[in-house]
Amino acid sequence: GYSDLIWGFSACDGPGDVTLTIDGTERKFAGYAARGVSFDWALDDGTLTPTAAGGSLPFAPEICVPALKATKDLLGTRIWGEYGFRDAFNLTFIDDRHPDGWVDKDYLGIDQGPILIMAENLRTGFVWETMKKNPYIREGLRKAGFTGGWLDQRPAQ
Repeated sequence: GYSDLIWGFSACDGPGDVTLTIDGTERKFAGYAARGVSFDWALDDGTLTPTAAGGSLPFAPEICVPALKATKDLLGTRIWGEYGFRDAFNLTFIDDRHPDGWVDKDYLGIDQGPILIMAENLRTGFVWETMKKNPYIREGLRKAGFTGGWLDQRPAQ
């Protein structure tokens, strides 16, 4: 199911801790797991999550907005419902119960929050601007060793 428009690694639900034979090759799938790739580790069972694109909206809208639209266009009401995007999908996971690939039934607040917040940050920057004014956030970031940028500026009133 991957393409230039269908992508997204992050922690998410998966089809389950199951092994299927696909085109003669055994493939292992996971339930809820942190999916991704680094220089010494990879967990890629084909499960993708819209939260990856949604949480990156203000950083790369030129690729994130089309990715979210393509995911919704491809899977329709299987992935998009009353509360927005469901958690995840895996079009490689095909069995008797999922002949068109697996799509999660769950909405997760930990997904909905970043998508909503980052959509608003793309639109207006409101959440970031509000955060910058919060003295507890500023103090916590300084105590954690962060400096520079907006932290060194006087907060707008």
